[in-house]
Amino acid sequence: MIGIDRVQVGYGEHLIIEDLSVNIPSAKITTIIGSNGCGKSTLLKTIARVLKVKHGAVFIDGKSLQETPSKEIAKKMAVLPQTAEAPGGLTVQELITYGRFPHQNYFGKSSTEDKKMVEWALRVTNLERFAERPIEALSGGQRQRVWIAMALAQDTDILILDEPTTYLDMAHQLDILELLKELNCKQNKTIVMVLHDVNHASRFSHYLIAMREGDIVTEGKASEVMTTHNLREIFDIQPYFAVCPISGNPICLSYEKAVKGPVL
Repeated sequence: MIGIDRVQVGYGEHLIIEDLSVNIPSAKITTIIGSNGCGKSTLLKTIARVLKVKHGAVFIDGKSLQETPSKEIAKKMAVLPQTAEAPGGLTVQELITYGRFPHQNYFGKSSTEDKKMVEWALRVTNLERFAERPIEALSGGQRQRVWIAMALAQDTDILILDEPTTYLDMAHQLDILELLKELNCKQNKTIVMVLHDVNHASRFSHYLIAMREGDIVTEGKASEVMTTHNLREIFDIQPYFAVCPISGNPICLSYEKAVKGPVL
């Protein structure tokens, strides 16, 4: 569904990604991992068309994003940035309703379909009882659910999320990741996200893309990416692995700084 062909992207004259190609599997959860500053968020912003490519192209369903009107893209892809801020005074339901903007006419009046989608988004994110509550009265985990609900109300096949579990405690992180897993399983959503926690990435993802210094080090299933050699290349660590009793995928039990030399 999403194809990235030899893209070059950066900020001003400073290039972060010089020549990168990758395909994102359809109807799967794909997670981008890597150290700070490696280009994870830059790649995600490129897919989301937040950043403009200098060379190359990004395709959805074979159509170039650069040549597709913004409103049409918004009907295919919803984006949740790393730090999302809501205007003061909005209720949960009001913010979620913003997700219907790409489907509304010039006058922006909500249709019956808009209202149905907002009600559905409230229900699947377990936010119905908070519908009339102000955003600022919610906990961090609840606010994150509201942003996801707004993205769901947008009714797209693709969800793009930049570090959706940042600043959340362990229980709320699990809530968000379980919700994304359920959306993928029941709604066939294609989910592309950045996560710092490699164990969460391994447990909840069908496909991993590992980056370093603007390049892809490796990609594939968790069992293919979560290896001693790969984590050493990606993070400069010597990992020690176990098997997740829930997913059956490798998890990094502990680690230490890698010593220079061949991997034993």
